[in-house]
Amino acid sequence: MTKAVHFQTADGARYLGRREDDTVIRAAEAPAAGFVPTEENWAVIEGASGRSYPLAEVRLLAPVAPSKIIAIGLNYQSHVTETSLARPDVPFMFPKLPSSVIGPHEEIVIPREETRPDYEGELAIVIAKRAYRVTREQAWSHVGGYTVVNDVSGRRAQLETPMKQFSLGKSFDTFTPMGDGIVAPDSLPDKTGLDIRTTVSGELMQDGNTRSLIFGIPELLEYFTRGVTLYPGDVIATGTPGGVGDERKPPRYLRDGDLVEIEIPGVGKLANPVRFEA
Repeated sequence: MTKAVHFQTADGARYLGRREDDTVIRAAEAPAAGFVPTEENWAVIEGASGRSYPLAEVRLLAPVAPSKIIAIGLNYQSHVTETSLARPDVPFMFPKLPSSVIGPHEEIVIPREETRPDYEGELAIVIAKRAYRVTREQAWSHVGGYTVVNDVSGRRAQLETPMKQFSLGKSFDTFTPMGDGIVAPDSLPDKTGLDIRTTVSGELMQDGNTRSLIFGIPELLEYFTRGVTLYPGDVIATGTPGGVGDERKPPRYLRDGDLVEIEIPGVGKLANPVRFEA
């Protein structure tokens, strides 16, 4: 498996590197955009030959700083069923502000006003090259890599406020944890059958598989590039399986001190503590 990481050393310097088990091999100084998974940048990661660092001695950062994040709602039947909403006929999209992105182990900070904070574990794709009016047959060639995303959701803002501020509730600062790296497409022999598991403070909340996506990655790219150009480094979060906190009985919202862990075997594991704003 080839995994690119964006990391910071003890002296504050930021680099791109290749992760191998519990070691990170430095490849290059990190640009502001982090790791954009173009063919050229993957070659840099493959050829990494700089200093090696024990993983425990570096800080992993959000792997990429996208110009846009497209998130998909209601894309697993299990999630559609638990919400009692109608199965969508076309992909349901909402944007998340790039300023909401944080990296592994950074705190999810819940605003004082938000009373229904929730988690959503998701597989995300990162775009490799400019995509406009991409067909399903062309779609995979535009996918530069895969990562894990937590679509943290403020259900109060999303569902209770005047005008139901959906994107606001999804875009508070720290509400898009991402990482722990980006996995090369060739590293996933079965990229349509990936397990997704979310635990909150050790309790299993979500257990799904991307085979259950209502709209697969080719359909999503074809649909959203009709009028919207995607650029290298842009992110599409493909949706969450059933088990979200808001639909549990009783609901299980995020609490101060929780630890949210999302694991997609073959892609990565993303862990973030939760803190409520003072």
